Amino acid sequence: MLFDLDGTLIDSAPDLATAANAMRARRDLAQLPYAQLRPHASSGARGLLRAAFDAEPGQGRYAALREEFIALYGQRMLERTTLFAGVAELLARLDAEAIPWGIVTNKALRLAEPLARALGLLTPDRVLVGGDSTPHLKPHPAPLLEAARRMGSDAGRCVYVGDDLRDVAAGRAAGMATLAVAWGYLGCEVGIDAWGADDIIDRPMDLLNWLDLA
Repeated sequence: MLFDLDGTLIDSAPDLATAANAMRARRDLAQLPYAQLRPHASSGARGLLRAAFDAEPGQGRYAALREEFIALYGQRMLERTTLFAGVAELLARLDAEAIPWGIVTNKALRLAEPLARALGLLTPDRVLVGGDSTPHLKPHPAPLLEAARRMGSDAGRCVYVGDDLRDVAAGRAAGMATLAVAWGYLGCEVGIDAWGADDIIDRPMDLLNWLDLA
């Protein structure tokens, strides 16, 4: 089992949104409602900067804005971020059933590692593939294939679980089964029913039903 991080295992949107609004406050701009920023949290800095400043990669100001955002977020990324309800119980059950699981995220390792460790998701033998672990980001399949390699598993025997269209696209490109989570941020113009996932799960523990473990 392989999982996306933000919006799948952890609810990091409150801290990501706070960082974006802190940047707006520095510029005497009005604070944006959390509900407006939350759907963009799965896309990290790129998504929040698009929502808060209409800034896109390739624009002249984007690199400086991204650097500022990462610095602010790094200072507060553990203030309000938690596991989604039911995630701890799900992962404990996978461990009890001796089902290996790991994490594949587009978040850079310098952020993903301390965050996952603080939330109890990272142990010495746990696979964590970050956004800078391979030359490519999701939806490219390379990060998922790297995770499968590290786990000693054929990609075709893996399942990737995520809350974004690019998660499903990456999983399918890697030859994995894919599950979309309805509790995630779903920050995409295409509805979750049209992502092409093998199934949609409404709650973390519903994954056990899909695995015939309930």
